[in-house]
Amino acid sequence: MEQKWPQQLWLVRHGQSAGNVARDAAEASQQMIIDIADRDVDVPLSDLGRQQAGALGDWFHALPAAAQPSVVLFSPYVRARATAQAVLDRLDREQLLSVITDERLREKEFGILDRLTPFGIRDKYPELAEQRAHVGKFYFRPPGGESWCDVILRLRSVLDTITREYRSERVLIIAHQVIVNCFRYLLERMDEDAILSIDRAGDVPNCGITEYRFDPTVGKNGKLVLVQANFVAPLEQRGTPVTHQKDQPAAPKS
Repeated sequence: MEQKWPQQLWLVRHGQSAGNVARDAAEASQQMIIDIADRDVDVPLSDLGRQQAGALGDWFHALPAAAQPSVVLFSPYVRARATAQAVLDRLDREQLLSVITDERLREKEFGILDRLTPFGIRDKYPELAEQRAHVGKFYFRPPGGESWCDVILRLRSVLDTITREYRSERVLIIAHQVIVNCFRYLLERMDEDAILSIDRAGDVPNCGITEYRFDPTVGKNGKLVLVQANFVAPLEQRGTPVTHQKDQPAAPKS
């Protein structure tokens, strides 16, 4: 039977963004609002984020040409596009079959909670903070925003595209923290408890690599099997600091 899956799949979170830095500063000083003027889609990489993206590009460049990504898919958000470009600049272009910006890989949408810190959420929308604590982050959908389930629904469509168009290819996806975790939920056939346990264990590192490879011996017709999660050696080898900042509002503490 023809192979359904790519031969290899890498999931990568973008480099540290100016929004990550602004969020940390706002929470440290217990501010209500994250002080950044850009739309979330327009938030750029920080200086460190550009270094991280460069280290990521160097790591992929060091792979043999035949082992480099043949397909690169990335979120349209500026920080993800810039990270992808840093990698593309270092790849053997003759190995590339497809380079696509895909809006389905965009950041989880926060709706009316956008730019609010946990302090701001509790102050401005206490009833939503209470609802989120009751429902849990997997199912909670802020007004105008998305739940994790909403993100998973659009990523199911991405997987349909990948299995239809990129069988046996080497696919690199560069996106966001929730996107990486929701892909893991789908690819590793997790449930709510399993993926939230991974989420609680720690944030996805900026430019961390989660890698899957096709194993024909697993299941009836083979499937993608996790090789490593949140691999940060490409940064450590370059002496580039590793960061693990959140992308979204944390759960307000009661």
